[in-house]
Amino acid sequence: MTEHDLLAQPAADYMNEAQQRFFRELLLAQRDDLQARIDAEFQALREQETNSDLADIGSAEEQRQWQLRLLEREKKLLDKIDDALELLARGEYGWCRETGEPIGLQRLLLRPTATLCIEAKEREELRERHKRAV
Repeated sequence: MTEHDLLAQPAADYMNEAQQRFFRELLLAQRDDLQARIDAEFQALREQETNSDLADIGSAEEQRQWQLRLLEREKKLLDKIDDALELLARGEYGWCRETGEPIGLQRLLLRPTATLCIEAKEREELRERHKRAV
């Protein structure tokens, strides 16, 4: 099934077996790509050479810190993908965890790990903004 086929389905078919299969395959492909990137980053970290020049050491450490932050972000995304796959297995994928309403196919295509519909996400962001302002 293509994205076009997915979006062409009637609203009443929301999260039917074919749509669930589409998102499972999408999430698994994203997971495989992400895992390959994580493995490559770890390999690059292991292969870094030590330098005796202080400027090179500082530069290498800055690069290492950047790579570690990137790995941390990618690990969080990997966890979100695993959570989405678990929701799929339980038959709860595609439904807003706050309202129980459909998240929507277009939103899930843009962010397959979404757990909130647009309205709930906007409310969450408003609460976060309010907390930061206080």
